[in-house]
Amino acid sequence: MKNHFLLSLLICLLLGNTILAQVNELPRSTPEREGVPSYAVSALLDSLFAIPQTDIHSVMVLRHGKVIAEVYPEPFKAEYQHTQYSCSKTFVSAAVGLAVDANLLRVTDRVATFFPDKLPTEVTPELASMTIHDLLIMASGIDPDGNLRAENTYWLKPLLAKTVQTPGKLFKYDSLCTYMLSAIVQQVTGKTVFAYLQEKLFKDLHIEKVSWEESPEGITTGGWGLFIQPESLAKMGQLLLQKGRWNGKQLLSEAWVNQMMQTHIDTGDGRGYGYQMWEASKDGAYRADGRFGQYIVVMPKQDMVVVITQCSNAPNPWIVSQVLAPAVQDEALMVDKGYQVLQKQLQRYSYPTVSGKAKSKLAKLLANKTFKFSDNQFGWKDISILHDDKQLTIVITDQQGICSELSAGYKHWITTWTPARPPYSMNAQQKFKGIEGPFAVAACYGWTSSNTLHLNFQYVNWISALDLTLTFQGDTVQIMVHKNYEPDVPQFNGTA
Repeated sequence: MKNHFLLSLLICLLLGNTILAQVNELPRSTPEREGVPSYAVSALLDSLFAIPQTDIHSVMVLRHGKVIAEVYPEPFKAEYQHTQYSCSKTFVSAAVGLAVDANLLRVTDRVATFFPDKLPTEVTPELASMTIHDLLIMASGIDPDGNLRAENTYWLKPLLAKTVQTPGKLFKYDSLCTYMLSAIVQQVTGKTVFAYLQEKLFKDLHIEKVSWEESPEGITTGGWGLFIQPESLAKMGQLLLQKGRWNGKQLLSEAWVNQMMQTHIDTGDGRGYGYQMWEASKDGAYRADGRFGQYIVVMPKQDMVVVITQCSNAPNPWIVSQVLAPAVQDEALMVDKGYQVLQKQLQRYSYPTVSGKAKSKLAKLLANKTFKFSDNQFGWKDISILHDDKQLTIVITDQQGICSELSAGYKHWITTWTPARPPYSMNAQQKFKGIEGPFAVAACYGWTSSNTLHLNFQYVNWISALDLTLTFQGDTVQIMVHKNYEPDVPQFNGTA
């Protein structure tokens, strides 16, 4: 019994260290004290949560360096990290700036000079003329190839072998431009971009709960793969807002920050693009921007930063500036009823649990059955379901033999930590390399008929969500899976 208690205590301590870190470090204030009417923050949140096909995971609003509002809809939490997709690119731009500040690089340096052993036999004039500046503004002259990362273990050589049109002329958004920047920083510093930022930025910002994917050839992926908490994103945004200064120390030169948040090329649809950042308004706001709606919006004119993590097929980052910018004032405001309305609003956001009943007569018959699956894209080998009062235990084993024992609540969420990796839309060799588990899955359930079970899984420290419908007929089960807002609905069968 004593050993069992000590083991349980150790597990709790380890989980505590896993999820409880680096929150509430930025100073907190109220909207009115910082010159922002609460009704404007309420309007922003209402606008974000009303966007169709959107699941908001976190929102943080800062003014004058202080958090004036934040929301993490249940079952999400401030402590959870989140994968950032292309929001990662802005951090790579900062790493390039650090190398430039250290006189290790110039933006006019030719890309080919950094990879003599990766170049094709014949180096064209176009390839020879490509510069770091061209990579920073997404104008490498190379047509993006979404399959290169999935088809090759080494990425630089086949990338540099591609046809290069005149660099610097045409915007073509490509995560592999950022990957090349990451590789160049690694060449001149002797460290990965991730390690370099840990030394030069993250240490001073106290960003320790962070990791980043690494390519099969040992390079920080750069254009994606950053795994970080919302408040750490806010710190990065505040650093850019403060022109690279943090606690009286110039971490990143003001000149470089200005280059990051300045239009260098038109994207072709009226939006400007800086150094791995997008124009966010016509009054000087810029944003880091990742797939499914991961944003750091930096608003210098209003002295504001807004961080959003979400899963959305219809993101609209312009909402931030449109709703907030007209309302902010230079002086503190009187608190009115809007403040109480906002506080209640912040408390009520949560994901709805699935509908259905708590129990089914079928549940007892399932207790001793394990259903083995046909081939499926999730790599699931089998599933078993144990029913308790207002709680299910779902045990899933994957093809690698990793077992996930997940708990699902009825009319409430239960979060379980598991070593199994979540679904991930990134199409790349050795994805997740550099990202350690465990991963958190919040789940709920409901029986929608006597033989149909509805489950919802929210991978709350990632980005994925799965909505499962399991229909049981004797010794078989048919599963349909909706993934976030992706159009395809995988369907596969299992046999007891």
